[in-house]
Amino acid sequence: MFADRATIIIKSGKGGDGHVSFRREKYVPDGGPDGGDGGKGGDVIFEVDEGMNTLVNYRHKRKFAARPGEDGGKKNCHGKNGADLVLKVPAGTVIKDAASEKVIADMSGENRRQLILPGGRGGLGNQHFATPTMQAPKYAQPGVEAIELEVKLELKVIADVGLVGFPNVGKSTLLSRVTNARPKIANYHFTTLQPNLGVVDLDGANGFVIADIPGLIEGASEGVGLGLEFLRHIERTKVMIHVVDAAGTEGRDPIADIHAINRELEAYDPSLLQKPQVIAANKIDAVYGDENEMIRSLVDEFEKDDIRVFPISAVSGKGLKELLYYVSRLLENCSREPMVYEPEYDISMLTLRDEPYTISRADDAAFIIEGPKIEKMLGYTNLDSEKGFLFFQKFLKEQGILAELEKKGIQDGDTVRMYGHEFDYYK
Repeated sequence: MFADRATIIIKSGKGGDGHVSFRREKYVPDGGPDGGDGGKGGDVIFEVDEGMNTLVNYRHKRKFAARPGEDGGKKNCHGKNGADLVLKVPAGTVIKDAASEKVIADMSGENRRQLILPGGRGGLGNQHFATPTMQAPKYAQPGVEAIELEVKLELKVIADVGLVGFPNVGKSTLLSRVTNARPKIANYHFTTLQPNLGVVDLDGANGFVIADIPGLIEGASEGVGLGLEFLRHIERTKVMIHVVDAAGTEGRDPIADIHAINRELEAYDPSLLQKPQVIAANKIDAVYGDENEMIRSLVDEFEKDDIRVFPISAVSGKGLKELLYYVSRLLENCSREPMVYEPEYDISMLTLRDEPYTISRADDAAFIIEGPKIEKMLGYTNLDSEKGFLFFQKFLKEQGILAELEKKGIQDGDTVRMYGHEFDYYK
């Protein structure tokens, strides 16, 4: 079975603790502190591996952790940094937060390597805490705790053109005829269990990548059959080719099939119907003459909506040249950049997740919010820009701070102060 989804738990490495120790040398009775710093914990990194085309490696193992940093040692010895954890995934893998379904990263386009969870910072040894009045500090800083997160991995195939259609209409045969792909082909339904990709080369025109999307059935958008497993692959394509059995060898109605598939596409994501569509009326080698009543019906039904119909034979190759050059011309009007999902989930929120904050009232009744959680976020947020301010508002909401203010009775027009910043509250 093709593995295009997986849910795993990833964990960064904890930072090593700082060390408490003092110099103990002959003739040095009052040696100073010499506790070393802890090493940094390992990062969790996702990296594209061009040799992979499934997520099967993540089906049977669910937990992955980077190595912790070593604790600091005596004589100012710095703890060793923890090894990073590099997780290999196929191009087109979308990484989402399992709880919110928000996109963390899309391993597509130029994004080949992405740090997802940073390792914890190593703690400082006691040598850093010596002062003129405290020359023998007996404490050191602990390392920053690891971050653990459950993520969903979804593979969305990257191709310019997607072949869609009901099972056994000849999509795999068409792909093998026009590209160097060699999909397994057999005369039974659902023979294709994974999208197969191939490259179409054309003389005097731009080539393109084409994908055979496994056969859909009615109810696919509701999870019936295998359809829902692969509808997501169509999201990345720029042009769709409906492959239908114009000879009726399966006893199906091609017109009804196209409408049924479009209904499934619309139910899954209405924007999919905005993509250019072409109809490949396949198996004309089984039809007497060059045209039959079904092909004329397809032309009458769809060409009025600018959806061209091309009678073809994937077996003999008849009509394929015209189809492919037409698709190439359609692609010239589409963006050549692959569709990449924008991140919706800010990993920095995780690093602030357990940081404390307080809400108090000033003498003038203003609400004062303080604490490391707020101070750190303000440190790398540009509140002068509209985008930065909206980001900070989102942070306050997602961290539950706005809800806490409402519990304390804040009203529209009340003043909120945070480290030199002052705002009027409006819900």
